[in-house]
Amino acid sequence: MALDLMRLLPPDWRDVMRPYLDPGTVAALSEFVEGEYASHPVYPPLPDLFSAFRLCPFAAARVLILGQDPYHKAGQAHGLSFSVRQGVAVPPSLRNVFKELRDDLGVQPPAHGDLTGWAEQGVLLLNAVLTVRGGAPTSHAGRGWEHFTDAAIKALDAKDSRVVFVLWGGYARKKAALVTRPHHVVLEAGHPSPMNMRGFLGSRPFSQIDKALADAGAPPIRWV
Repeated sequence: MALDLMRLLPPDWRDVMRPYLDPGTVAALSEFVEGEYASHPVYPPLPDLFSAFRLCPFAAARVLILGQDPYHKAGQAHGLSFSVRQGVAVPPSLRNVFKELRDDLGVQPPAHGDLTGWAEQGVLLLNAVLTVRGGAPTSHAGRGWEHFTDAAIKALDAKDSRVVFVLWGGYARKKAALVTRPHHVVLEAGHPSPMNMRGFLGSRPFSQIDKALADAGAPPIRWV
């Protein structure tokens, strides 16, 4: 049976994203992704492909943290942007995220890099491209994932309740144009990668996220 990405997507997200999706583009993407999983090491594992959507139902989504594409080494990516499972070494970008969390809120980061707890509180940890060939960063860019995940951003923009869109780095910041409704908040900063020497550290995103949520009458995120 051919891979059908729409059937794999949780029904609540499928319903809200469908108006923004071109069926032909999604069909071509499904065919490409199926072929890649069949012939190469691809991450995350297929059962984890839509973990971000599964762990953060649409109705509960109140923060988006957007990454670019998944980690490309074995055992790292598990369907949540910037996150790795417990027992996997914390990657450099996530170490910087945790450093900023400590400096911003005084929160001592956990010893692991699993961000599932954030997702379960309504933080959509989404990559713009949801798969990658092993050892080949950005190898699945430009094949249709951007159209697919832009639909998720547009669906969040259509929500009547506030969503905080967190865009780190030049690639993510281009998505700010998709956020059109004035009750939402967009927070932009440099990417947390160690290759980015300025623009992220000191940006204090976590306190800004919590303030934006509080201003809308929503509880803060428990960051640990």
